Amino acid sequence: MPIRRALLSVSDKTGLVELARGLHALNIELLSTGGTAKLLREAGIPVQEVAEYTGYPEILGGRVKTLHPKIHGGLLGRRGTDAAAMQKHGIPPIDLLVVNLYPFEATVAQPQATLAQAIENIDIGGPAMLRAAAKNWNDVAVLSAPAQYADALAEIRRDGGLGRASRFRLAMAAFDVVSDYDAAISDYLSGLKLNDAHNAIVGRDTFPAHANGRFVKLTDLRYGENPHQSAAFYRDLYPAPGTLATLRQLQGKELSYNNLADADAAWECVRQFEAPACVIVKHANPCGVALAADGVAAYELAHATDPESAFGGIIAFNRPLDTQTVQTVIKRQFVEVLIAPQVPADALAAAAAKPNVRVLEIPPGDGHNSIDLKRVGSGLLMQTSDRQRITRAELKVASKHQPTAKQLDDLLFAWGVAKFVKSNAIVYARDGRTLGIGAGQASRVMSAKIAALKAEEAKLEVRGAVMASDAFLPFRDSVDAAAQAGIAAIIQPGGSMRDAEVIAAADEHGIAMVFTGVRHFRH
Repeated sequence: MPIRRALLSVSDKTGLVELARGLHALNIELLSTGGTAKLLREAGIPVQEVAEYTGYPEILGGRVKTLHPKIHGGLLGRRGTDAAAMQKHGIPPIDLLVVNLYPFEATVAQPQATLAQAIENIDIGGPAMLRAAAKNWNDVAVLSAPAQYADALAEIRRDGGLGRASRFRLAMAAFDVVSDYDAAISDYLSGLKLNDAHNAIVGRDTFPAHANGRFVKLTDLRYGENPHQSAAFYRDLYPAPGTLATLRQLQGKELSYNNLADADAAWECVRQFEAPACVIVKHANPCGVALAADGVAAYELAHATDPESAFGGIIAFNRPLDTQTVQTVIKRQFVEVLIAPQVPADALAAAAAKPNVRVLEIPPGDGHNSIDLKRVGSGLLMQTSDRQRITRAELKVASKHQPTAKQLDDLLFAWGVAKFVKSNAIVYARDGRTLGIGAGQASRVMSAKIAALKAEEAKLEVRGAVMASDAFLPFRDSVDAAAQAGIAAIIQPGGSMRDAEVIAAADEHGIAMVFTGVRHFRH
């Protein structure tokens, strides 16, 4: 389809002059509006104002300028079917539309944004034109983002227009832009709390009346949790820095659904630690976590927690991956995924000895999910993310026996691990490493017994170690089990009806017990 006439009307003017200059050089007639037309004229590019083109001025302070039959007819008119009607009404075809929208999201992201500012940044004509051009993609090409300009201009120069495949792809991108834009408006406005008397924003609801999830597909996956399920990986429209969706796969087989779920658990756990750390995850649960002076030492300690479960696990580090660490891991065990914030060339070369091992680099960042989602039958559960961090100053000693400074360090380490273990979660730890982890049991005392059994199987000494429980201990039986294993200090939320009984049991066994006042259920 040859391009003879283009309409340019943009808020973000990045790359616009270069595009317009290229189109003009190809003898394409340019139409434009307001500030866009002014910019092009200042650049010495001939352009006709839409108001002059339609014979109708911009009105209502610029609110109405492109809503005219000559504009929408030129975009929507089918070149064969509607040619006679277009000619009868004096509507020339518009072959290329270049539009991006008012910066609604950038405006409302400002802390002091007012309702009036939000409303004025709701684009009307732009989405209408994008939808019109995208609907008529057989005859019209539409550019909705500056990132599209260079490729489109190159194709027009080469072929005289944009091919059918390109037009369809660009049309779908335009529909996505409009959909995301409308969703952003709905999410923002439906979550506002207003002072009716002054029409002012007094707050925002964390959970708006309408939840418009906006995600972009990164890739299809081989299958879901099981081979008979299909799956795909999507990212947020604007992924937070340092989160899984920002990963770069440097080596290895295609990632699976389970790989990604476990990788997220491992990465979120390991990046909470300041010291060099290693986390090994299997089936969504950490099976070994350790802090050490370097990656190799941290891996050795984490692996020793549960060598059996570590087989085929996901291993994450919070420091750049080095050659020695990679060689140690791949010689020691079968590993599905290695994750680090940086993978230098020599470390990647070492990993190439096992080409099927997936190596992921996730650039560091402090981003996070603000809201967690979970599907249930015909519904969606939404909650704020569990980002609670406990400091030593916030701990309350509940027992007669006082924990030592070293025990407090170990208790906080174990507490950080327990946050990422499926409930009911029990973690035994000492010296910045896990000794045994009990996960996902219906009774807390069973998780405590499993943690002790894991430590025994790994030939790790538990006596004198600490224990973390992700939720309060409802009965003294967990304390009794911990005492039998030799646990010297316990960290737990507290808040049970039987706290007094549980504290008495700790005192009876000479165990130091601290309360956090916070629980970390993870289902």
